[in-house]
Amino acid sequence: MTIQLKKANTSDIDLLVSFQYQLAEETENLVLDKNILKEGVINLLADDSKGTYWIAEIDGEKIGCVMIQHEWSDWRNGTVFWIHSVYVKVEYRKKGVFRSMYSFFQKMVKNDDNLKGLRLYVDKTNQNAIKTYAAMGMTREHYDLYEWMAN
Repeated sequence: MTIQLKKANTSDIDLLVSFQYQLAEETENLVLDKNILKEGVINLLADDSKGTYWIAEIDGEKIGCVMIQHEWSDWRNGTVFWIHSVYVKVEYRKKGVFRSMYSFFQKMVKNDDNLKGLRLYVDKTNQNAIKTYAAMGMTREHYDLYEWMAN
């Protein structure tokens, strides 16, 4: 089973909306407004400075996605990739899909002096994801995430 990652494009909008809708419901018990979600996906695909979506495929079947956002680090004089919005179809979980995604971006960082690392955040209650990230060598380092959202 060979997993390939391809940069998403506008033909993937409905798929990305579906994956992200399912992700929010599954991980945070959150029901998103599909119209707002679709506009968010469209806006990201139209502007690489907001981030990029990548689609995971096996034999041409689209089985998952991940969004990468860029954070400038003055301390490191380079860019840190933030891994966001990871979704893998249920039937493909625990088969190395996320490991392939992670490895793909880790290789990008290792091969580009301007890239400095990978970060992500995870809902504290998402124990399956936490175990997956820990098994891949990711650590809970120095930071806790604080946020304020207008709505």
